[in-house]
Amino acid sequence: MLRRPFLAFTIAGFALCAPAGFAQSAPPAMQAQVIAPDAVLGARAPELRALLGAMGLYDILAIMAAEGRESAPDLEADMFPGQGGAAWMAVVAGIYATDKMTAAFEAALPVERLSDADIASLRAFFESDLGARIAAGEIAARQAFLDPSLEQIATDLAEERAAQNHPRIAQLTEFNIVNDLVERNVSGALNANFAFYMGLSDGGAFAAPIPEEMMLAQVWDQEAAIRAETVQWLLAYQTLAYEDLSDADMAAYIALSRSAAGQAINASLFAAFDIVFNAISHDLGRAAAGFIAGEDT
Repeated sequence: MLRRPFLAFTIAGFALCAPAGFAQSAPPAMQAQVIAPDAVLGARAPELRALLGAMGLYDILAIMAAEGRESAPDLEADMFPGQGGAAWMAVVAGIYATDKMTAAFEAALPVERLSDADIASLRAFFESDLGARIAAGEIAARQAFLDPSLEQIATDLAEERAAQNHPRIAQLTEFNIVNDLVERNVSGALNANFAFYMGLSDGGAFAAPIPEEMMLAQVWDQEAAIRAETVQWLLAYQTLAYEDLSDADMAAYIALSRSAAGQAINASLFAAFDIVFNAISHDLGRAAAGFIAGEDT
């Protein structure tokens, strides 16, 4: 049920602004207001917090924040080589601060989609032995993928199993279809990329205004590559995350995903992730624009 934010920061064809004075600091990062839990999640805050905790959501958010911080050098190398340094790293660290991301996620979570019965049934599953093993596997796999060599091992294993028509690949494919993971991830990535372009534009990165339709066209050109990467990443991640589950365990997880409660939590998580990562992408674009303006100084 958990997504990886794919961002393809490609701005080929767009004329960047001429160098200006060196940008010592970029525009402010996402300022997610820290709000009391009851104000964010409503009267059911303890139950929702317990559910999200049992699912490993807060651990996953912390790992996502680490992924974002670790992406800073690559983004600098692509867009303003050698010009970001410690200032850029500090800006990205602020944008991907775990506490801000967590507060923003809780504020964005559409709690109205989850009934008390949904929350109760989901807690019963994820607080069971099987649910705890699923959550632990998802967290461990996401943590492992911070090491590119471990991600490659999982990717190779998933590809090998796919070539052999391994039964687990069929189960993972069914799981992804039930949860609509490919389409939701692709859509989320495209929206986040568009938000990044808008952030660049708002921050004055381009020498001349870029029509939104041009940005949309460039984003849409990335769809096929993002889709292929999404399918590959999901199968590799899930191969590692669910390696210790039996086929019966996996079938039970698919059944939960197919249930009304499973569909409700999946839709709610994606809705919140989309809001959070669109905001992050826009902030990254605005921040990058400040450094692009001073890249030659």
